[in-house]
Amino acid sequence: MASRKVIITCAVTGAIHTPSMSPHLPITPQEIADAAIGAAEAGAAVVHLHARNPQDGRPDQSPEAFEPFLKVIKQSSNCVVNITTGGAPTMSVEERLRPAAHFKPEVASLNMGSMNFGLYPMIPRVKEWKHDWEKPYLEGSRDRIFKNTLQDIENILTTCANNNTRFEIECYDIGHLYTLRHFADRGVIKAPYFIQSVFGILGGIGPHPEDVMMMKRTADRLFGDEYRWSVLGGGRNQMPIAAMAAAMGGNVRVGLEDSLWIGPGKLAKSNAEQVTNVRKIIEGLGLEIASPDEAREILQLKGGDKVNF
Repeated sequence: MASRKVIITCAVTGAIHTPSMSPHLPITPQEIADAAIGAAEAGAAVVHLHARNPQDGRPDQSPEAFEPFLKVIKQSSNCVVNITTGGAPTMSVEERLRPAAHFKPEVASLNMGSMNFGLYPMIPRVKEWKHDWEKPYLEGSRDRIFKNTLQDIENILTTCANNNTRFEIECYDIGHLYTLRHFADRGVIKAPYFIQSVFGILGGIGPHPEDVMMMKRTADRLFGDEYRWSVLGGGRNQMPIAAMAAAMGGNVRVGLEDSLWIGPGKLAKSNAEQVTNVRKIIEGLGLEIASPDEAREILQLKGGDKVNF
């Protein structure tokens, strides 16, 4: 019965949005811990985590930046912890991989291809910048490739293999599904595959309902019953795409990494607010949300007692 329940993932801070965009974006270790715990209490079975420099909010992929909030979350919640290997597009894959390799989480994210990752359209929305790094970081995305070569992907998969870490496999386009199939055919990654389809990021697939259905149809054809499907929609696409996917038998991801909003022109005050909103949608469809332990069963995870934090 657990397999029929909907897993909510909450991505609490990410590396897309900058501090000037919202006063509610978690920056410090305590804020990130509180956001993750609050999201779990609201119904998120999985929390997807990035770290930031507590002084200026820039992305920080050092294990030392993750350690303070990982311990607090583990002591306060039974939620599944998912550590990013995406980091930020400005980082090398070696830098991005360090936290997952060190902390050996139950789940790590894994981007399934190189891509343009356009953040610069967000610049006009900001009236005043708090930190001098923010605008150049966003502007630089005009001429920046988010590098995830076949070698990079294999490096992440093989580095984490002995730790029994499973992956949130982030697919921003149809070709990314075929890349996953390549590694599955070679036995580099094992089923069940937790495929996170990402919609509405400039450089990836769009947010149209046809795009959502095409991603699902392609994944069904390539992976059959060997995968679990989840979606995230960027910005204002967050809740509509979550509703679509839940109705189609999928799982959902929300959080301030993916969208700063709770409604038109209204900033979300917390990650928990978005989790509560998507939970209402799921339960309104007559579905139930998965607990952390049910998510562990569905995704065949190793358990929270087998991590290195």
